[in-house]
Amino acid sequence: MSEQMRERLAELEKDFNVGQSRLRDLEMQEAALRETLLRISGAIQVLKELLGDDAGEPAGGGNSAGAAGS
Repeated sequence: MSEQMRERLAELEKDFNVGQSRLRDLEMQEAALRETLLRISGAIQVLKELLGDDAGEPAGGGNSAGAAGS
């Protein structure tokens, strides 16, 4: 009985370590994805601002249209 418990303990510890490793990998992937989304968001904002300037401040031009009109 004691040998079975030791084997089970070893299995559980192995599974736990595998789970921790997988969690670290997923957290690193999450951080990388958040960074990518932040960069994309910044690029979208820049392009929207540039298009707003070139297109004569179309509707949805944001704060720059309101500031220019004041």
